[in-house]
Amino acid sequence: MSSTVDTETAGPPVTARPGYGQLLRTPRAWTFLAPGFAARQPFAMLTIGIVLLVQHTTGSYGSAGIVAAVTGVSMALCAPQSGKLADRFGQARVLVPGVLVHAASVTALIVLALAGAPLWALFAAAVPTGASVPQVGPMVRSRWATALARTPAGSRLLPTAAAFESVTDEFTFVIGPVLATALCSTVHPAAGLAAEAALTLVGGLLFAARRATQPVPAGTGAGGSGDRRASALAVPGVRVLAVSFLGIGAVFGGMQVSLTAFAEEIGSPGVNGPLYGVFAAGNMLSGLFFGAVTWKSGPRRRLVLGYAGLTLVSATLWAVHSVPLFAVLGLLAGLCIAPALISGYTLVDALVESSARTEAFTWLTGAVALGQAGAVTAAGRLADAHGARAGFLVPLVGTALALIVLISLQSRLLPRGPGRGAVRAIGHREPAAVD
Repeated sequence: MSSTVDTETAGPPVTARPGYGQLLRTPRAWTFLAPGFAARQPFAMLTIGIVLLVQHTTGSYGSAGIVAAVTGVSMALCAPQSGKLADRFGQARVLVPGVLVHAASVTALIVLALAGAPLWALFAAAVPTGASVPQVGPMVRSRWATALARTPAGSRLLPTAAAFESVTDEFTFVIGPVLATALCSTVHPAAGLAAEAALTLVGGLLFAARRATQPVPAGTGAGGSGDRRASALAVPGVRVLAVSFLGIGAVFGGMQVSLTAFAEEIGSPGVNGPLYGVFAAGNMLSGLFFGAVTWKSGPRRRLVLGYAGLTLVSATLWAVHSVPLFAVLGLLAGLCIAPALISGYTLVDALVESSARTEAFTWLTGAVALGQAGAVTAAGRLADAHGARAGFLVPLVGTALALIVLISLQSRLLPRGPGRGAVRAIGHREPAAVD
């Protein structure tokens, strides 16, 4: 008889999960949560802000998608290195120069786009823009682990913290695209990107200033041992999860570009923000529910089921022609994403040592960004050539390919070696099933 619990990630038997209220009463939690919320907005606002600005100045969704893709690829390549440096030297020492570079790079991108600069010049500004996106989400997760280690119920609150962080991430995707679209539509085509840069700068500096709550840096160790620490990507399961998260990025990127093109086609350019907000709201609501339930099924099974549902919903998007139907399907797609994301973070918790937790989370964040970059490029090209309907094929292809890889290699998601200790990376650590 097959077990419904992944014993490698199981904790002590419990009958109830600690509540969000207890979690938020953790000492000093709000000192990093509030600025962290503002500083993590770039991931929700940056791509759509670039697409709207560059499409306005060039008249091409394809060009807009390529510039956004360059930003996403740059972020995907640099985010894990930023996470590794934060683990080694401390979050503030990485974050402060990062947000300053990001604000300057976004400003340069705005100026070049409005000046009608050639595409290569926009690429040159897009590279540092993406490379400097602050990895605040992974940093907040690491701070939760540090803060909860100081409380008596810390280990029991870790799963609740994971759920809370997933909901917070999705809430930024509810308000971020809507805010960016509204600013670009009603104020100025560059207003969305300008707001993104301002939020990043102010929130990032405030977050970095809260040094008392950051994890103790690992340092380089005696004799340079820190330099010899293996990358989190050396773990086979992390590589499988990174590939699977490419498909989630394909949904984010494909939906953003294709919904924007669809709104233009029907003569209602402002409707894409609310439609994408409904998609993100489904993700957030699913995350709230997912984090409040003690599951008997293991995270590998939930990851596969969530991905299968996401692929099924993505298969219908290309055939839809009305705003109400897009709202319904977008909601369903969002409901499927949260289980996949949260289950992936659960598995990282069991696979990776705590000393590499920020880096591990940034590999997954970078994979989403890379998938999003490829999706906005492909969807932009397809939308230019064949209309918005063709762009919606991108989420289907991305999720289907990722699902095949996930099913084929899911055996590599089994944890190896002994347990990781009392306080590990923030993720949904599975309690044993209670009948």
